Amino acid sequence: MFNLNLKEKEKVVQQMFTSIAESYDLNNSLLSFGLHHSWKRFAAGKVLVKEDGRCLDVCAGTLDIAMLLARRVGLKGLVVGLDLNHRMLLVGKEKLLKYSLDKRVLLVQGNAESLNFPDGIFDAVTVGFGIRNVTDINRAFSEICRVLKPGGRVVCLEFSRPVNALLRGLYDLYSFKILPGIGKIVAGDNTGVYQYLPDSIRKFPDQERLAETMRQAGFPRVEYSNLSGGIVAVHVGIK
Repeated sequence: MFNLNLKEKEKVVQQMFTSIAESYDLNNSLLSFGLHHSWKRFAAGKVLVKEDGRCLDVCAGTLDIAMLLARRVGLKGLVVGLDLNHRMLLVGKEKLLKYSLDKRVLLVQGNAESLNFPDGIFDAVTVGFGIRNVTDINRAFSEICRVLKPGGRVVCLEFSRPVNALLRGLYDLYSFKILPGIGKIVAGDNTGVYQYLPDSIRKFPDQERLAETMRQAGFPRVEYSNLSGGIVAVHVGIK
């Protein structure tokens, strides 16, 4: 996977996520022991938006965070859910219809590295468990900064580095030995996506390095919170 060039990697990653889209939500709940719901609620709670606000959820996947935001902006607001993967958005659309949120969320298939929106149009941007899969993280954050209003904030929820050495060891054991097997059984995954995920987490910047990446992209104020011992972290950057 990591011997591929960036364009090849993007194509392979998208093929993998297409293959597991239908079982993605179930697997998230099983593999995180249900914790991903509280992580996403915490991240959405960091978004400061009025009832008529505009939010962009980048790498929106099956729209869990977009749905949380939609309930906050109300009927006068708008949430745009953007993802490169068409199949994931289709799964998310079914959830929007189920919970009568389809009028509040606009779905856009697009790339986080090239956001097709005017400058300064959004009050807030979120990205949950997706920035890790972007080929050029710096460019993606620069684009996010561009489409935010002055004073707007980006909230990034992502897997990170556990702060405790013992927890890191246990987490690595779970991620590399147990997680791929569960993913294969539940999702019928033969593409290697659940082997790719722990590999991508290990290669992803830790809390401080990600904060510095965000600063370099145009967010002078960046803070982060560790959740579940640093297994995940929520970074907040203010434009």
